[in-house]
Amino acid sequence: MKAPIIGLGLALLTGTALAQNIDLSQGGPVEVTAVDGIEWRQNDQVVIARGEARAVRGGVTVESDRLIARYRPRGGAQAQPQASRSPTEGPAGGGEIWRLEAEGNVVIFTATDRAEGDRAVYDMDQSVMVLTGQNLRLTNPDNTLTARDSIEYWSQRRMAVARGNAVVVTNDGRRVRADTLVAYFAEGAAPGTQQAAAPRPQPAAASGTQSPGQGSNLERVEAYGNVEIRTAEEVVRGDRGVYSPQTGLARLLGNVRIVRGDNTLTGQEAIVNMQTGVSRLIAAPGARVQGLVVPQQGQQPQQQQQQGQQPVIQPAPQGQETPR
Repeated sequence: MKAPIIGLGLALLTGTALAQNIDLSQGGPVEVTAVDGIEWRQNDQVVIARGEARAVRGGVTVESDRLIARYRPRGGAQAQPQASRSPTEGPAGGGEIWRLEAEGNVVIFTATDRAEGDRAVYDMDQSVMVLTGQNLRLTNPDNTLTARDSIEYWSQRRMAVARGNAVVVTNDGRRVRADTLVAYFAEGAAPGTQQAAAPRPQPAAASGTQSPGQGSNLERVEAYGNVEIRTAEEVVRGDRGVYSPQTGLARLLGNVRIVRGDNTLTGQEAIVNMQTGVSRLIAAPGARVQGLVVPQQGQQPQQQQQQGQQPVIQPAPQGQETPR
């Protein structure tokens, strides 16, 4: 039998509500719940929630095995000695959380966006989330971004940085891979007006209970180091590149190589249309585009005749004449 869920409301400075991306730096108070208890270390100004821990602020939910909320007096003032500190300067008495840490089976989600990893740190001052660990993933309705080393999400800048074998995949199968990917997201709807008294948010019962909002629509992807773009017919590689999901066009620069089956073309720049699968290779000034084109193998004479080609004449056996 599970232990009862223990909850604690952590007061935070309120602000104007933004579009529904993963942004914990805006909104009302943070509601924290946990199964195994919540520990409040007043001297360290830390609140620790253990066991199916959950933090909810507005339409953003953080779930993990353990949550650590670090708070300070309102306005970023220096902490006072324990003897002179007011009893109302705790997490429920006017303090503000400046850092939220999630450890173990981390999932952060809104109605449209979702981030996963082993560990997440959200800096409220910088409005940045850093995911580390295994199986790092940032998902929105149209794209999925994964990485091996880390994923940073800058909510105010609407930018994500994926490091280490970073891959972005669209819902229709377009794929861009590089050592580092920098993804820029389009602006959502204009922020709503600030409410005088927002109701206290309650913990979400399930992922589907989030309030509706707009997700993060991918606008541009910059790729650095060992860039690889895959379409249905070919693989294009280069040193760096830029991809626009709206147009479906990608531009690769530096040591570009286009491979289609056994055929290879090389140059310094390529324009790839990921919607049509057509690529255009561009040579550097004063240089030529190079290519290796391998004829199709394994065709039978009858197939070659159907394609308008001359059949290959095999040598006649010894003692017989070649047909005329």
